Amino acid sequence: MNHLLNIIRKEIRELLTPATLVPIIVMALIFGSMGNMIGGATEEAKKMPVLGVINEDRGQFSSVVNDTIYSMAKVVYNSTSGKVDEGISVLKEKGGTALIIIPPNFSNNIANNQPGEIEIHWIMKGAGIMDSISSGVVESILHELNNKISEELIEKGNVNATFALSPTTRNETTIFKGKEMQGISPGTISTILSSQSTMVPIIIMIIIMMAGSMVISSMGMEKENKTLETLLTLPVKRSSIVAGKITGSAVVGLLMAVIYMVGFRYYLTSFEVSGNINLADYGLTLNVWDYLLVGISLFLALTAALSMCMVLGTFAKNYKSAQTLTVPVSILALIPMFMIMFKDFSTLPLSLKAILFAIPFSHPMMAVRALLFGDYMLVISGIAYVAAFSLAMIAIAVWIFKTDRLLTGTTIHLFRKER
Repeated sequence: MNHLLNIIRKEIRELLTPATLVPIIVMALIFGSMGNMIGGATEEAKKMPVLGVINEDRGQFSSVVNDTIYSMAKVVYNSTSGKVDEGISVLKEKGGTALIIIPPNFSNNIANNQPGEIEIHWIMKGAGIMDSISSGVVESILHELNNKISEELIEKGNVNATFALSPTTRNETTIFKGKEMQGISPGTISTILSSQSTMVPIIIMIIIMMAGSMVISSMGMEKENKTLETLLTLPVKRSSIVAGKITGSAVVGLLMAVIYMVGFRYYLTSFEVSGNINLADYGLTLNVWDYLLVGISLFLALTAALSMCMVLGTFAKNYKSAQTLTVPVSILALIPMFMIMFKDFSTLPLSLKAILFAIPFSHPMMAVRALLFGDYMLVISGIAYVAAFSLAMIAIAVWIFKTDRLLTGTTIHLFRKER
């Protein structure tokens, strides 16, 4: 019995290490944060959206429009003959979602069995899941307005049933990140962008995890097979060993990045025409230089991951312990993936922007969306930061290779001279 208890205690001690506990705690915090975000999304959906209204109609359905909108939204701009630019300016200042314009012939057209046109100027703040909540609430208001008009038409009788169910049409314009896109709604844009903002981070996360796992596992196997000790006894500079390992891994990473870019080019092409909407008409395409920037960003992120894994690999005593050391890199890839899915970078609080920017793996995840809307500053500054981060990690790896950390796996206390 005592032998059994001793074996159980031994296994628990080996399994309950900081390398296994910290990732579990971090994952619990991530899921807790996701829960808070979902709870915040529920509260956001209950809030009245901020709207502007220009109602130029004086007919019988004008009051239906006003009653419906004012009862379900907070109107910060109201006019009977206002200017669109003025209304949009006020809404941007007040954090509004849309400017709704009712033309003078709205009621007259409906009375003559012709659809009444509603002109909508959407102010889209971001393409994340939480960013699209306010526009979704406005969609429900417009749907309710359509129902109210339908009820009045049905009560009067002598009306075409098909027309009575859909008495209004929309003329939509979406303003997003400096681009004014006519004939497209925020919902359509969010649907298309959410596809790439979900798939791109997942693909990048997989690439980083695979490349990082190769480096750390290689370090663990070299220690376990004693080949690392043999390598360190050769008359080769430690910096050359580090450079060789990282360069070799980077070549593999570059090959993975090229394959990713080719595959993603075809993936993005599939969304250029969606629901008879050609995204190229709105400038939502990437040119050759954009793809080059995305490739550079991805390659540098891979280099940062490989150099970081090289540092983490020095803590591995064998192949088994090396497997748990890949978790920190995986967590750093998971955090930006979830953040980008829920919120656009431009709509994040300053503190979360700093955290997201500081994680090197987040930049290729954000690069595609940023380049689609011409935000070159974010992409180029991200490339510069990740390059500096990679150099710092490489310098740390070279320094560690000059110590006895690789052989002992304990606290660094002895510095060896460079051969």
